[in-house]
Amino acid sequence: MPMVDPHVRGHNGRPGIAGGVSANGHRFRALAWFALAGLYAIFARHLAAQFAFAIAVGPFLPLVQRLFFVCLLVAGFLGMSALSQRSVAPLTGLGLPVRPGLLREWSLGAVLGWAAIVCCVLPIALYGGLLVTGGRVNPGALGALLVDLATLLLAALSDELLFRGYPFERAMEGAGTTAATILLSLLFALSRSTNVGASPGSLLVALLLGFLLAMVYLRTRALWVGWGFHFAWIGSMALLFGLPVSGLTGFSPLWTTYTSGPAWLTGGGFGPEGSAVAILVLLGMLVVAAIATRELRHRWGLKEIVGAGIPMDVDAAAERQHTAAMGPTAAQPLAGTHLVQIGPAVGSSLLPGTPVVDPDREDHDHSSF
Repeated sequence: MPMVDPHVRGHNGRPGIAGGVSANGHRFRALAWFALAGLYAIFARHLAAQFAFAIAVGPFLPLVQRLFFVCLLVAGFLGMSALSQRSVAPLTGLGLPVRPGLLREWSLGAVLGWAAIVCCVLPIALYGGLLVTGGRVNPGALGALLVDLATLLLAALSDELLFRGYPFERAMEGAGTTAATILLSLLFALSRSTNVGASPGSLLVALLLGFLLAMVYLRTRALWVGWGFHFAWIGSMALLFGLPVSGLTGFSPLWTTYTSGPAWLTGGGFGPEGSAVAILVLLGMLVVAAIATRELRHRWGLKEIVGAGIPMDVDAAAERQHTAAMGPTAAQPLAGTHLVQIGPAVGSSLLPGTPVVDPDREDHDHSSF
């Protein structure tokens, strides 16, 4: 039965298809690696928190914690990828392939994330519920802003590595793409369910956001666009508009703001991610993101052509067939044959389109000249 083999690589560096190995056994191993990755992430989060509390204080505590957590995730998932996907490039196994245009991909995601949160905040401002009480433009505030910026950048990366990176790949191998997408999106939403101000509406928003980021990953086979989107989404919310992020506050925004109005519009203490507006925005963003990543999908996301369960490189296969059919001496003239020149000899004064006359014929027409 044809199945995914981690030792067979497709054109995008992902595992190809091969036969001869039990499909159920492979799925079980993939799910075992998924479970191990989840347990390791819990351990890494706890260890990062302990390390941060031991060496950092004040505004640097969240930054150190996120930095150490990302380092632990990268190190652990690299090791797991090396053992479970030996033929896949290390960073590709994490969802961070080094490829041409990766900065452009990240920037595309950032633009989409910024546009999405603006669409969430704009109705609040039009309703008159966004109140700006003061700015924070001074050297001390700028330093705190940069620290928060780096913290949110790492927070977005850690979430993408955890919910759309190596564990997502193993879940897809073990349970299929649809089941893995639903499972990881649910886990992503549940990770925010205990935050201050969480509600069924905020859970639905987180679920849609997780589904959107998973879709972007599947279309691009990398975390670059999703990381950019996630960072711009939470960064703009916290630092540009000064609003709570999944119920979390205490950031250093450009200016201090407050919201007033119904919770379905503002999200209340949870922030825009708890509003009904965010649900509509993310549903629309599914279509926008699909269109924006169309070129990347054609370049990186399409699966290789598989014939009878065997990975096929169409160009290489065609070249091999041509070589086999023509033989190694196809370009050499046969022995004993004479070459016949077609057309005027080198140095001839005839121009293209000039009639050629046989001098041995007596019945030629001189009027041609």
